[in-house]
Amino acid sequence: MTEHSGRTANILLIEDDQEDQWATKRAFSKGRLRNTLYIVDNGAEALDFLYNRGNYEDKSKYPRPDIILLDLNLPVLDGRAVLTEIKESDALRALPVIVLTTSTQEEDILRSYNLGVNSYISKPVDFEKFISIIQELSHYWLELVVLPPSHHS
Repeated sequence: MTEHSGRTANILLIEDDQEDQWATKRAFSKGRLRNTLYIVDNGAEALDFLYNRGNYEDKSKYPRPDIILLDLNLPVLDGRAVLTEIKESDALRALPVIVLTTSTQEEDILRSYNLGVNSYISKPVDFEKFISIIQELSHYWLELVVLPPSHHS
């Protein structure tokens, strides 16, 4: 497999499950994807990262991500609340948000799209299928799609 020719990107994974964090890191590594993956494990921490607050004040260490991978079922502040905050914020609204979750409930899918999510993907249980999905996501979002300009305000 050759390295993807697409641009590099800062990706924020908002995921509380350690195994899913590991699988996502492994998928990026196995796919030879040239991206920087930042991981936070709850919704409140995600908003701190996005607004450069608290432990994430240093914008050079914690830059505005180009893409957000968001789990819905998070501790402290759930993914639906994080998505609502992102899409209601003038500073964050243009960031592409991809829900990456185990939920296949119609209510979650419909609500996520109504809140402004860019894509909704149900995580497969099979690791090889998960790697394939991460690689396809990267190809689509980092090679085909024109992303909004990064404004690190």
